[in-house]
Amino acid sequence: MKTKICNIMIIFFVSVSFAFSQVIETVTLPEPQKTGGMPLFEALNLRQSLRDYTIQEIDLQTKSNLLWAAFGVNREDGKRTSPTARDWREFDIYVVTAAGWYVYDAERHLLLKMSSDDRREYAGRQDFVHTAPLTLIYVADYDRMEGASDEIRDFYSATDVGFISQNVYLFCASEGLGTCVLGQVDRDKIREVFKLRPGQRVILSQTLGYPE
Repeated sequence: MKTKICNIMIIFFVSVSFAFSQVIETVTLPEPQKTGGMPLFEALNLRQSLRDYTIQEIDLQTKSNLLWAAFGVNREDGKRTSPTARDWREFDIYVVTAAGWYVYDAERHLLLKMSSDDRREYAGRQDFVHTAPLTLIYVADYDRMEGASDEIRDFYSATDVGFISQNVYLFCASEGLGTCVLGQVDRDKIREVFKLRPGQRVILSQTLGYPE
């Protein structure tokens, strides 16, 4: 068992260091606010998909809270706010804004800036994505899903991203933000533009902004 855990950790750290070797800046996020917010049933009642947003930017504290709610660490053993099969923690969240694109480092609660280029046009096929203040791209790292067939990896990554995206929906309902999950994405183009490794798979993206 210890050998298996060590192998998983080696795969994780090698894949992470390789993927993030192009970091140009490390953005320290404020401590996430883990209390307050709207009661659960009120948030469920308001949960919906919205596609029209203002150009108002989302501030750093709200981004911090959002990313922690989506897939942040909520226990001392490193486990997350969203479950993953076999505790693979296979997802990386790519954060795309007008000011550049980033990868969320959940373990350290940081944003790793990869580029200052505006790549929003590649985050989804619909026009509203190209002007939305923020889009999350959910990328599954199959190399972390040790011992599984591609069929199993496909199934569980699709399941796990549902938990993450629903956390985002409920957060947005609580905070007065609009959001929409997108399946219509050019996965090949995202792979090229965001320099993904062969073992990484684009599953979905999700836009966010203040409702128009």
